[in-house]
Amino acid sequence: MFDKVLIANRGEIALRVARTCREMGVRTVAVHSVADRDSAVVRLADEAVQIGPAAAKRSYLNAAAVLTAAELTGADAIHPGYGFLSESPDFADACRAAGVTLIGPPADVMAELGDKQSARTLMAKAGLPLLPGSLDPLEPDAAHALADQIGYPVIIKAAAGGGGRGMQVVRDSSAFPHAFQETRATARMLFGDSRVYLERYLEGARHVEVQVLCDGHGAGVHLGERDCSVQRRHQKLIEESPAPRLPDGLAERMGRSAVDGVLEAGYVGAGTVEFLVDAAGNYYFMEVNCRIQVEHPVTEMVTGIDLIAEQIRIAAGAPLGYTQDQISVRGAAIECRINAEDPTAEFAPAPGMVAEFTPPGGPFVRVDSHVHAGYQIPPHYDSLLAKVIVWAPDRDGALARMQRALAEFRISGARVETTRDFLREVLDHPRMRSATHSTALVDELLGKQDG
Repeated sequence: MFDKVLIANRGEIALRVARTCREMGVRTVAVHSVADRDSAVVRLADEAVQIGPAAAKRSYLNAAAVLTAAELTGADAIHPGYGFLSESPDFADACRAAGVTLIGPPADVMAELGDKQSARTLMAKAGLPLLPGSLDPLEPDAAHALADQIGYPVIIKAAAGGGGRGMQVVRDSSAFPHAFQETRATARMLFGDSRVYLERYLEGARHVEVQVLCDGHGAGVHLGERDCSVQRRHQKLIEESPAPRLPDGLAERMGRSAVDGVLEAGYVGAGTVEFLVDAAGNYYFMEVNCRIQVEHPVTEMVTGIDLIAEQIRIAAGAPLGYTQDQISVRGAAIECRINAEDPTAEFAPAPGMVAEFTPPGGPFVRVDSHVHAGYQIPPHYDSLLAKVIVWAPDRDGALARMQRALAEFRISGARVETTRDFLREVLDHPRMRSATHSTALVDELLGKQDG
């Protein structure tokens, strides 16, 4: 087991990792920017190192500064959380060269699966179903011809993209040339890589993902699935496990496919395989996330497995210690993301000073947050303030518990707007309550259409 883990992240996930490390008897180092010098994880960790100014590029994305902090503090492992350096093969290589264990998959696996086009090729080889589309980079004319052949709508995606960014839906042939060039320019700006690919866009699809764990000894399991269909701009707002109203046997088939795919890639650690599910119950591979997911708590709530602890154990060389038939899913869990955003202004960020922060409590309610009264929401980072997670014996009970928890949640301050009330509206929507919703639900509520 590791002696000391450096947490190369901030906010709620940094606090989450620090807490599990403390339970495991592992010492922690929190790295932080100037803006986060008074953050909760800095107070909780055994040591803290300031690595740069507020701008993420000069702090949390500064690999050299992170590795220098690891060297100065004697950390023998780094947990990258999600975002920032968590899916950077270059950072994984740098950790290996520095003799520090990165808690995540090997650099070559991360590179192959992080590239959406090579991931599609690899998953096709493993037998996972794909939507019609391209496996290789395309020039504009060839891409346009393929889109016309596939049929509209299509979605153009950045090969190096992630987090819901670098993609655009195109609904007719005349709009394709401009959308293709615009997506390439966006991909170059966001990811330094202009390669894009396209695939058929499923109207009214559900976004269902499978949590996997693989050790370094060739064993892999899945921990059930999560429905992440409630999204705005392809970014998730509400997640739940298990995914409701799937056809009989579909969840298990998706789980087996996910494990087959990541084992084919030589995956090690915790990861997520994402699928689209159409109205007929067909499922299609979308991408692999080579890190812990924001929504991992819903899986923890229904399985009783601490995913951060499993990441650390696997990175230290331990075998899984259980087989697929020893994993069971009990009850239903739902997570709502409370973001500092204004839903009435197209979810524009709303940073400000938090005057009141009173999270909900009660039976089977969990709140993952780094926020407190007096907290200044920085404008430099993701807008996530808190995750509210509830468990109940069934989905109806979980929906009722979440509504109660959100009603209790008090967060306010000058210029502070959050998604709390909007999420309550979504939870009350008839299609959400009947589990007949899709990724289009939020746009329908706002009177919009994708793309």
